Amino acid sequence: MFLCDNEEAVKKVRFWATQARDPAPHYQHSEIGYNYRMSNIVAGIGRGQLPYLDDHIRRKREIYNTYKEGLQDLPVTMNPYLENSEPNHWLSCVLIDKKEKTTYQAIMQKLEEHNIESRPIWKPMHMQPVFKDMDYITKDSSSNIGKDIFSRGLCLPSDIKMTEEEQDTVISIIKGCFA
Repeated sequence: MFLCDNEEAVKKVRFWATQARDPAPHYQHSEIGYNYRMSNIVAGIGRGQLPYLDDHIRRKREIYNTYKEGLQDLPVTMNPYLENSEPNHWLSCVLIDKKEKTTYQAIMQKLEEHNIESRPIWKPMHMQPVFKDMDYITKDSSSNIGKDIFSRGLCLPSDIKMTEEEQDTVISIIKGCFA
């Protein structure tokens, strides 16, 4: 769903969302576009969820803050955000300090032993097999921030239906990995 009060922006988004097809009698594309059109059914589901948006964001913020507080004494950091921003906390992630021996794989394994799902942070686009031969840009030739974050990051359970007890269990298991 895209809501906007700028007519030029609306036109540009519609253009991109319909595969950026130029107004020509044949298929022609002078820009990269996408097929982001939404069906009526999906739009209806989205509209039906809108009344709950603020509650869901509030709950996601609670989950994030509980993890942040519960893991504050460990060599990990939560996914950061700028002070002048207001994140929706869709997902709570940790990044394990570089010098720490505990790995995200060890934490995932321990959580899995308790039937708790977690996942590595998304593999960066430049590391995806489909883009293996493509160029990419880094800050300098010796750094690869995306690869570094991928090697140390873990997405934690963040479902809004998670109970406080379930989240306390996750925190306790993670703490046990650093003992």
